[in-house]
Amino acid sequence: MPDVTRERVRDELLRMEEDCIHSGKAHFNASARWAVWNYVFGIPSVILSTAAGAAFFKDYPVAAGSMALCVAVLTSLMTFLKPGEKSADHKSSGDQYLALRNNSRVFREVELDNTPDAETVLTALKGFTTRRDELNQASPAFSDRDFK
Repeated sequence: MPDVTRERVRDELLRMEEDCIHSGKAHFNASARWAVWNYVFGIPSVILSTAAGAAFFKDYPVAAGSMALCVAVLTSLMTFLKPGEKSADHKSSGDQYLALRNNSRVFREVELDNTPDAETVLTALKGFTTRRDELNQASPAFSDRDFK
């Protein structure tokens, strides 16, 4: 295989690895952000529902009603936003991007120079590119602030 082709493949693999690092990190950041929201909505919901249901509040119906209303709002937000599910989805995408990065790096560092024919190398590159495109399409969207 010509050295020019091998170097172009190496350069493309490096770009893919960099892209996977940034995309993976953004998904991990989004996962952490959604996990926080899961706790922000979930913990007060549990505490307030327990307190509202306690026998102590039979003497304080307004307080119990207010807490029950807060619980209803918090659980509605959890049901609608699904922060736990979004956190898990982003973590899964982040893991997949890092796996692709690792596979690309191993191919570039170990296999690329030991593969004599261009067809095999280009087929492998196409496989990595296809996998990255699939991840880009299937992964949940994240915010610009998740790149930090």
